[in-house]
Amino acid sequence: MPVGTQGSVKGLTIEQVQHSGAQMLLANTYHLALRPGHELVRKLGGLHAMMRWEGPILTDSGGFQIFSLGELNKVSEEAATFKSHLDGAVIRLTPEYAIEIQEALGSDVAMVLDHVVALPNSPEVISDAVQRSIRWAARCLAAANREDQALFAIVQGGLDETLRRQCATELAGMDFEGLAVGGLMSGVMEVMFSAGSACASGSGRPSHVLRAIALSDAEAKSSIRLGFGRYTTMEEIERAAELLNAGAEAQGV
Repeated sequence: MPVGTQGSVKGLTIEQVQHSGAQMLLANTYHLALRPGHELVRKLGGLHAMMRWEGPILTDSGGFQIFSLGELNKVSEEAATFKSHLDGAVIRLTPEYAIEIQEALGSDVAMVLDHVVALPNSPEVISDAVQRSIRWAARCLAAANREDQALFAIVQGGLDETLRRQCATELAGMDFEGLAVGGLMSGVMEVMFSAGSACASGSGRPSHVLRAIALSDAEAKSSIRLGFGRYTTMEEIERAAELLNAGAEAQGV
């Protein structure tokens, strides 16, 4: 799933992306709402038409930007309020507005707005963010209108297994089409994979990807790619993981 944050995969034409064997693209709600603007994307026919991509598209909600642009936003129970990194304009990103933007973009999979915090952090901060993420997920679900767009919730909890399990259990009890693992892989994914569809994008090292595959069902193992692109069999994925892990260890990553 190549990253096309602003509606394009940098350095590649859409034909090159297609020939790479990529099956799905990722774009970002926050960045596209700023530029070129989600209403303009809607007028162009949605992301599929704008990007000339016929395959599925997943849009992230802007929750990661709460962390990555932490100096430019403030979080309240109602919303995350950003000061644009482009021109200083104020953007008030509520769970409802995150869904509105993604429905205008026309992605196949939309993500709920979650509260992502930096790690390590205090147990109080992480717990507060998890509880808010659960409440925001429910608000996103209530705001969703498109029947042709799957909505995924995001499990947070840092490295706290109890919080991870609580978050996963509560979200699994809501009517989402799937769950995503937010933040780090920490050995507590069984609950999420038993709940149905699961997304482990951005999970980190290849060993984390293989852990996700091991916890998925047999049918998924035969077709899952999880970011390895042209590697299509378990043997090829495992070999690619060995090579990537060896390279990462050699660089001290």
